[in-house]
Amino acid sequence: MPVRATKRGAERTPLRRDCDVLVCGASFAGLAVASELAHTGARVLVIDRYEIGERQTSACGIPTCWLEAMDLHGSLRQSFDELVVHTPWTTARWQLPWSFSTFDYRELCAQLWEQSHPSDAEFETATVNGRDGDTVHTDRGDLTAPLIVDALGWRRALSNETPIQPPNARLSRGLEVHPHGAGEELELWIDPAYIRAGYAWSFPAADEVRVGVGSFWPAHHVKEPTVRLANGLGLPADGYQGNWIPHQLRTAVEDGVFFVGDSAGHCLPLTAEGIRTALYFGLACARELAPVLAGKATREQALARYGAFSDAHEAHRRATHAQPGDYADGAHACLTARMPLGVQQLSGDRAAAVCGGRSKA
Repeated sequence: MPVRATKRGAERTPLRRDCDVLVCGASFAGLAVASELAHTGARVLVIDRYEIGERQTSACGIPTCWLEAMDLHGSLRQSFDELVVHTPWTTARWQLPWSFSTFDYRELCAQLWEQSHPSDAEFETATVNGRDGDTVHTDRGDLTAPLIVDALGWRRALSNETPIQPPNARLSRGLEVHPHGAGEELELWIDPAYIRAGYAWSFPAADEVRVGVGSFWPAHHVKEPTVRLANGLGLPADGYQGNWIPHQLRTAVEDGVFFVGDSAGHCLPLTAEGIRTALYFGLACARELAPVLAGKATREQALARYGAFSDAHEAHRRATHAQPGDYADGAHACLTARMPLGVQQLSGDRAAAVCGGRSKA
């Protein structure tokens, strides 16, 4: 597991910067925004509590075509063409509609950040404490920018709405361990013996195996079944990591701020996948910011367009959301749940590469 590298003590000096775009959050969504703005000439400042790539919170798996389309193939660790699904009644082997790969989180984030370097992009560690208008308050001082993006996660830190808190919120919970080891199969367990409403997984990634349990009901604990599954696979429960996962779309714009990724609920609710949706909506957000930076649109127009784009996915999301406990259809739904990624809505080389006859989210 990575060692924490965040600046501390004397290195944590007051932060004073002028920028055109302030991106709060340096994981998948925030880095996708910065990467897509690379050739606009904009002064982009990305801030996060942690260094880039320092804090992994997911199993880091994605359709391989996304890594290829976004020039992130160097982060790939292991690829799979099949999914093995275990239920209380049988074990089935499913041919995937696309190749699925695990990747190295630190390496992928580093590659995304490298893509942002043609612009005047900067990164600083800072903890966001809140916002008033166009000013974001951090532990290193106040930052003001005409365009602000919240990619900080499910807490939606830049919102002025009442914060949501688990377990009384529409959040799933996940926990996994990363023991050293190897494997050849991508596996899921849809079995109440591990979790009543959710699923368990084993994702090999070259020299480690990512074993975890996710629950759609936030009140259900996941540590004991995670340890039990790992031990059942002959692996130690080493390297814990976990997070809360949104399973409800939220408005993607509020009070002049653009919300991307988990902060807007951009996550596939059944499979709890938020990586490709974070990248997808990060690209979409940046493509609405670019005309504003070029003087061809106003911020209000960009907010309206991006908000409408995000909202348009609600109907499809409802169509792919199965009820917890629907075990008969659960395995198939885990393979096929997706958000539309229309070339007409999100055009460009990277979107076309992903959409071209393959996965659409």
